[in-house]
Amino acid sequence: MIGHPAAPPPERGLFCNRTLNLRAIKAIGYDMDYTLIHYKVEVWEQRAYEHMRDRLVAQGWPVAHLRFDPALAMRGLIIDTDKGNLLKANRFGIVKKALHGTRPLSFEAQRDEYVHTLVDLHERRWVFLNTLFSLSEACLYAQVVDLLDEGKLGGPMGYNDLYEHVRRSLDATHMEGALKAEIIADPARYVQQDPDTALALLDQKNAGKKLLLITNSEWAYTLPMMHAAFDPYLPPGMTWRELFDVVIVSARKPEFFTSRASLFEVVTVEGQEGLLRPHTGPLKPGVPYFGGSAIEVERSLRMSGDEILYVGDHMFGDVHVSKNELRWRTALILRELEDEVRAISAFRATEARLAERMEQKERLEAEACQVRLELQRRRLGYTARDESLPGDEQLHARAAELRAQQEALDVELGPMARAASELSNPLWGLLTRAGNDKSHLARQVERYADIYTSRVSNFLFATPFVYLRSPRGSLPHDPTLPGGTPVFPTSPQGGEGGAP
Repeated sequence: MIGHPAAPPPERGLFCNRTLNLRAIKAIGYDMDYTLIHYKVEVWEQRAYEHMRDRLVAQGWPVAHLRFDPALAMRGLIIDTDKGNLLKANRFGIVKKALHGTRPLSFEAQRDEYVHTLVDLHERRWVFLNTLFSLSEACLYAQVVDLLDEGKLGGPMGYNDLYEHVRRSLDATHMEGALKAEIIADPARYVQQDPDTALALLDQKNAGKKLLLITNSEWAYTLPMMHAAFDPYLPPGMTWRELFDVVIVSARKPEFFTSRASLFEVVTVEGQEGLLRPHTGPLKPGVPYFGGSAIEVERSLRMSGDEILYVGDHMFGDVHVSKNELRWRTALILRELEDEVRAISAFRATEARLAERMEQKERLEAEACQVRLELQRRRLGYTARDESLPGDEQLHARAAELRAQQEALDVELGPMARAASELSNPLWGLLTRAGNDKSHLARQVERYADIYTSRVSNFLFATPFVYLRSPRGSLPHDPTLPGGTPVFPTSPQGGEGGAP
């Protein structure tokens, strides 16, 4: 008898926001870049950065000396194009950390800039870093903001203008083909192979699910990259073309999910660019298509809504829009999650000490507040004096003692709190946290991704028949952690804290 499969490492889990019965899913769609194919982030983003920088150099910009800094940006940050700042916000849109260019803003400067401002991604001013492809763009933008502030860029230009220049350079880099030609020529340099991905998809296909490839990449790039990533790990004689029931390239997501663009069949010879001819009617297996729309896919498959699961890495273009517009089930790929979970695990002992000291601090604060209130009542005389309490001199002495104890605790807490804020990234900390709260990215994940995981091959740990159940949601008043500071802090003896 076969028992439970081996539990995955914690960082390879499938994390469930909304209960998902995979048995009820009839079709699974996949993005390609950073989803089915994972790139070596620093290698890819450095070359993308260099292509963008060199385009600016060719236009006369004094940026040839700039170098890609992989620690400067992370997915989930927000560019404030009005002020030239790179931000991390919490789930409420409150800015928790900011860089102006590459320089951290002081607490006072950050407060002055954003005390009356909440990040609302519907406003054009904000640019959310939805994907790992955004890292090179954010890094270069931050660096040229420094040059603009130093007066080294000619002509009248604001931070918005600057962002538009960088964005156009990025778009041109992706469209002109030179970078993709380098990757096609040497995929081993850029691609982090995961042989188990092919097996995960074979399991799903043979369990009766239709598999869809829906990518914004063009056919001339998709064809060799999918060959390199999948064919060596499929059964003999099988290619990736036989794995997928529907293949759509140049999909133009997110518009693919919201519009009804024309659909074309790619008429191609292996390895060549291919021609396009208009297509009507059902989609044919083994035939690659160009453009089209999600509505057309639903019509051809005779499926819709929660019968389809879409898996992608782009927070907006893959997950948000497919969920919002079509009510497809959604899975977000967050490769950085593996480093994050490992970092949290390694910090667990320090986290326990930090929590213990914070409980002590909260008890001291609660008592200090009661002492202060009693002294206030006595000074202003608006309540009857409680003779069972210590005298004024003793209360003042106790207040001083409590302040000293809190200051000593703060000295101990400081390094641990700083270490907690720098996990994974010394500038920005954890992907999913902003201070002690969820990050803006975490809120997006929670709202739009039914499940999230670090890579497609993690489906192997669950099988195509799994019933994924979301955990019970927690609120600050719930009896289990996490919770906020309780209204009635627990005293060391286990009773409720009260007046001293």
